[in-house]
Amino acid sequence: MTYITRFAPSPTGYLHLGHAFSALTAFEAARRHGGAFILRLEDIDHTRCRLEYEQAIYDDLRWLELDWPEPVLRQSEHMADYQSALERLKSMGLVYPCYKTRKELMLEALSAPQDTPPLPPADAPLDREPAWRLSLAEACDYLGSRWGGLGFEEQGRGPHDEHGWQVADPQVNGDVVLARKDVGIAYHLAVVVDDARQGITHIHRGHDLFEATHTQVLLQALLGLPTPQYHHHALLLDETGQRLAKRKGSKSLADLRKEGANLESIKRLLSVNPV
Repeated sequence: MTYITRFAPSPTGYLHLGHAFSALTAFEAARRHGGAFILRLEDIDHTRCRLEYEQAIYDDLRWLELDWPEPVLRQSEHMADYQSALERLKSMGLVYPCYKTRKELMLEALSAPQDTPPLPPADAPLDREPAWRLSLAEACDYLGSRWGGLGFEEQGRGPHDEHGWQVADPQVNGDVVLARKDVGIAYHLAVVVDDARQGITHIHRGHDLFEATHTQVLLQALLGLPTPQYHHHALLLDETGQRLAKRKGSKSLADLRKEGANLESIKRLLSVNPV
């Protein structure tokens, strides 16, 4: 059986131990199954991505003694493909424009029932361009009986003992944004297009993305794309019990190297089962 997995960081900051754990997990799985490990740069958010972070990703992964086929796919070079997928969904009547800002939607969500979709106003503001949202109601009608059969094979063991066949429930994420003015195509749509393009068969990533899989499985079904098998591993936590994150300034791999950490010490640290 073909085994192709990937590590797909965004160059919006420096990699930390959590990233190293994901990358090494994917790399070792590919090697164990005689497969391929692919590096992808998810750099569509031009407001936050930086070339210095991109170079740091290469440096960190090479320090971890990982290798991958060239050239590396950079999402910013394939925007036309994502736009094509969006236009296809538009032609199918599965997305709708939403003119409300994030702040407005957050305030609306606090006062509206949870199952109320964020509908656009009757008259679109002249000074705003819309975000495009996936309509779960239209998607359900489009798929018909196939809706209840959506799901994915989970190889990890999450905190709620998720393992084996998982029935997809796209409702957990609501009518997600697929494109917006500031960064163009959004994560959910770009990632399913790329996973299909690169023939990804197995995805290893943190459990914080488990719920995102429900939406991505739906998009795969709507666009006629294959669904990989997934392994959502547990997350590494810092000394305060919080998960490692770029935005919280978690210590980077580069910082650890400067402090004298070597590759073997990092691998020993990551071999401990994370909680």
